[in-house]
Amino acid sequence: MKIATFNVNGINGRMPVLLAWLQQAQPDIVCLQELKCTDESFPRQALEDAGYGALWSGQKAWNGVAILARGSQPLESRRGLPGDPKDTQSRYLEAAVAGVLVGCLYLPNGNPQPGPKFDYKLAWFERLIAHAATLVDMASPVVLAGDYNVVPSDDVADIYATRSWKDDALLQPESRAAWRRLLAQGWADAIATLHPGEPLYTFWDYMRKRWPRNAGLRIDHLLLNPSAARLLSKAGVDREVRGMEKASDHAPAWAVLKAAGRGAAAAEGRRRT
Repeated sequence: MKIATFNVNGINGRMPVLLAWLQQAQPDIVCLQELKCTDESFPRQALEDAGYGALWSGQKAWNGVAILARGSQPLESRRGLPGDPKDTQSRYLEAAVAGVLVGCLYLPNGNPQPGPKFDYKLAWFERLIAHAATLVDMASPVVLAGDYNVVPSDDVADIYATRSWKDDALLQPESRAAWRRLLAQGWADAIATLHPGEPLYTFWDYMRKRWPRNAGLRIDHLLLNPSAARLLSKAGVDREVRGMEKASDHAPAWAVLKAAGRGAAAAEGRRRT
């Protein structure tokens, strides 16, 4: 089973890129972020024609997340993170697909920092950590995939150079400390696990010719609970997608799990809210 995450940076404007990648890569499950569309304008029919059932949580002009499943319909278990009923931003969606529980997330960017946007990022991260703690020990495979807006380290595997990014919210000690606390629950970073030290970037800013120079960051991650980590066989980044015409500034990241059990579909029922 191939599970991918892709920040499309506006789904309706990127449909040719998204559909071409879906046809070429054939992922079984896809987590999309930054839809930048309302629920009503989500391109459900085009995705169904491409062979994918979909769940989505849209938001006009900003945010928005979706889960796609090849040849089936994701079974929704959660819409939005618990912990703040006043938070209306569309950043988290969770569903069971073919025995795997998948959480699709778009963690706040947090810039400029310091300030209220960075405070919101850290507060949202705390809610994610609390919710992840309820998932990590499930017997079924669980994958938390998305744009985490965190560069895990200053190593070349995570960022080409830190000079122009040192004040960015993605690199701040508080962001990285929250990331480490999340992993310490028992989650495995799929790409770092199979490609330690390799610069498999997932984001290249449109500015300063960063794509042609491969001046990228690794901010899109797939975290696996121990049940999923035992099934991990491959992981990578489809970086060529970033070079397509009218591409997103992100490229899809993915992981392949060997045949998984079916327990997540049953577990989904008791997680429904």
